[in-house]
Amino acid sequence: MSDDWRADRIGAALAGENPTVMRRLAAGFAVIGDVQFLPGYSVLLADDPGVGRLSDLPRGKRLSFLSDLDLLGEAVERACRRLDPAFRRVNLEILGNTDPFLHAHVWPRFDWEPADRVVLPVWLYPHDRWSDERHRLGPRHDALRAAIGDELDRLRETSA
Repeated sequence: MSDDWRADRIGAALAGENPTVMRRLAAGFAVIGDVQFLPGYSVLLADDPGVGRLSDLPRGKRLSFLSDLDLLGEAVERACRRLDPAFRRVNLEILGNTDPFLHAHVWPRFDWEPADRVVLPVWLYPHDRWSDERHRLGPRHDALRAAIGDELDRLRETSA
């Protein structure tokens, strides 16, 4: 599969062509991150590519997006805690400084991270963490991806 879907991640998700999508949620798509130097990194994409910021959404849809973020954050937390005893917490972020569409980051954090990094925002990791092929999403992340998806399913079942 080509990387053409990256040019319009939300449009590709709506068309069923974004390979990173784990689940369709109420107001967006839960996707696994392109890089996995912190295994379990996930993103919530809003389901409207024209929405640039949280405040662009009507209040009901805004609350649905935030509820989806809560759900994805808990799913990542549960999956990462089960798969790695050094799991520490998740960080949730809505930034929007690079990509013009509404999205939120879910970063798992671990005790094995360097002591000088674990207390800082993920964005301060060296550039090579973001570009190193060793950290690029691939088939070796299938079990992690499945674990997060399974947790999303469980959480939605219990909240229904």
